[in-house]
Amino acid sequence: MFSQLSKRPWLIAIVISLLLLLWLFSGSLFQARETADADQPMAEQSLARVEIQWLEASPMQRQLVVQGQVEPWRRVELRAQISGSVMRLDQDKGSRVEQGQLLLSLAPDDRTAQVARGVADVRQRDSEVTAATRLRERKLISANELMRLQSELAKARAELDSARLQLRHTRILAPFAGVYDQRQVELGDVVQPGQGLLTLVDISQLKVSAQIAQQQVAQLRLGQAVRVQVLDGRELQGELHFIAAAADPGSRSFRIEVRVANPERLRLAGASATLHIQTGEALAHRLSPALLSLDQAGRHGVKWVNQQQQVEFSPVQLISVDDQGAWVSGLPSRVALITLGQGLVEPGQQVLTQTAKEGS
Repeated sequence: MFSQLSKRPWLIAIVISLLLLLWLFSGSLFQARETADADQPMAEQSLARVEIQWLEASPMQRQLVVQGQVEPWRRVELRAQISGSVMRLDQDKGSRVEQGQLLLSLAPDDRTAQVARGVADVRQRDSEVTAATRLRERKLISANELMRLQSELAKARAELDSARLQLRHTRILAPFAGVYDQRQVELGDVVQPGQGLLTLVDISQLKVSAQIAQQQVAQLRLGQAVRVQVLDGRELQGELHFIAAAADPGSRSFRIEVRVANPERLRLAGASATLHIQTGEALAHRLSPALLSLDQAGRHGVKWVNQQQQVEFSPVQLISVDDQGAWVSGLPSRVALITLGQGLVEPGQQVLTQTAKEGS
């Protein structure tokens, strides 16, 4: 073959020219491919890829959820005002009583006699003052004598009032209608002033108390509807009737009280309860709690992508949480939420996005 080419030099020139053209063309293609590969990845390979999901805000009722304690509407411990022995237990523990009903009796001892003596003394002093007044009109006694007799009458009346009060304190009466809940004494016990005798509670209404954080108390107002859920699953309806004017010095939280009607007199006092307080309507997004993160200030929020394909972080307020997800407020009404890769990007970072598939 080479001998044939040597006899035809023009054919050698043609082959060399073809090889040279092929070499130049392949070099141009390689350079173009290298340039293209260098330009595109420099822009794209440096950008993180995230998956997004478009969410629309929906109106929902905003509410605060706090733990509380169910208490009787009224509770009072009746104490002895005088010394004496327990003479009679007029009611049994656990019985319902009406206002003014006799609950317990102390022995009157000589107090009945003291009242009788006081009545007699007042009558005598009163007759003496009446007679002295007539004599004074005739100027038969001095003004000082009449004044002395009037003073003794006033003293006798005061002693009679004191004796009657002492006698009245032997009868322990219900200050309001309620349930005779506890008794601290037994028949024959000797009691002293200030000693506890029995406890009376009123459960015709219930009071549910709780502590509200100082950041949330501004959302409350008297009369707001409150749903009370007790541990056995029952739900009661109530209204907010008290908000403390000052925070507790220790916890910096505010005490609130919810009034709950209890016509069936359910025995719930002392139990724990969850309060759901409606605080108005708000636009909110429903999302997985796993998408929540913290910024450098420790605020809860979520990451999303704006129109310039940059990552943004928005603090959010947690409205409610259930088995299906969390409702949060604080985001734009329509938002491209980062659902995959949010832990690998930071606010302000340019990213490449891919829309999540339905059901993923």
